[in-house]
Amino acid sequence: MKPCGDAVTDRDACIILNMLPGIGSARLDALLQRFGSPSAILEQPVSELEQVKNIPAKLAEKIAAWHKEVDLEKELSFTEKAGVKIITRYEDDFPAPLNQIFDPPICLYVRGHLPDCSSNSVAVVGSRRMSIYGRKMARHLSEAAAYAGWKVISGLAYGVDAEAHQATLDAGGITVAVLGGGLARIHPQDHTTLAREICERGGALVSEYPMNFPVSRQSFPRRNRIISGLSQAVLVVEAGLNSGAMLTANIALEQGRSVFAVPGQADNPQAQGCHQLIKNGAKLTETFDDVMEDFEFLPGFGSVREEEQAYTPDLDLEIKNIPFEGLEDNEQLIVQTLADGEKSLDQLSGRTGIQTGKLLSLMMKLEIRKLVKQLPGQLFSLSR
Repeated sequence: MKPCGDAVTDRDACIILNMLPGIGSARLDALLQRFGSPSAILEQPVSELEQVKNIPAKLAEKIAAWHKEVDLEKELSFTEKAGVKIITRYEDDFPAPLNQIFDPPICLYVRGHLPDCSSNSVAVVGSRRMSIYGRKMARHLSEAAAYAGWKVISGLAYGVDAEAHQATLDAGGITVAVLGGGLARIHPQDHTTLAREICERGGALVSEYPMNFPVSRQSFPRRNRIISGLSQAVLVVEAGLNSGAMLTANIALEQGRSVFAVPGQADNPQAQGCHQLIKNGAKLTETFDDVMEDFEFLPGFGSVREEEQAYTPDLDLEIKNIPFEGLEDNEQLIVQTLADGEKSLDQLSGRTGIQTGKLLSLMMKLEIRKLVKQLPGQLFSLSR
């Protein structure tokens, strides 16, 4: 590892500048416009730095004496030992959606595997003090998103955030948690186990802050712009009028993202934010179909028209034993069992041997994929 006294690369310079308090995307852009590259910024004297617009004298002094403010070698060693990767905004693997927002982070610290969020990613956010109904809807919508092949982005906070992460994992999906502090300071600490499971199950923890950066009132709003920035859609489950979830929704609108909101009880303060969003044009959301319809996608596939042209199922599956491509064994068994007509849940359980609890989960997944539908009288049939 290169000693900090040596000339630094542009990548290292980005990490250093990100670790200096007071430097964000706008100030970095101003410095780059003047000096050309991140490493060149660190070579400038105070007299040159303070001539740049919006760079006050005290900040100029810190940049010029960065080696007294930042221990780069310690930070890089820490990330290596913790299994954390740092991606700067000028590298090819920096998330493309974040490059589209007004103030992209200078760096992203990533633990785990950060999936491609340029398509089929939804932020699920809401109140820390969710109601029983809010918990139910957060779980239902996140499970449905996972079954449909969407990535679920949230903030690891108490309430809706944690429920969204856990429900996604339970449904076998991929979820990303964006933290309001450094990755060495999981917040809240009660969610350390959940954070570990997110990484172990194919998702990631993400932060723009250095490893030991503490959470603060200022860091959470900054965190929210990354949650919405990584997503194509922001889904608000429950939110008070002045909540962080409402801030995320407003940021999403500024970023050009689609906003969806779940209606709640009129007398529930945690529903007031969602109702205001709906009044202001957010799409009223009852099921995840409402989100997917806005993007003209069938779950995990292409557009509705493309899917209809590409795939026409044969309903006589039990006779011909033709499986649906991409289905697991139990899912194929359910589809084949429904090929000769509608059946109740008990009949399906008896014919397939699948326990009712697991069967309900599989039926939800098949409904989301538009392969089966529920009929009056708690009967199920093939959709086509």
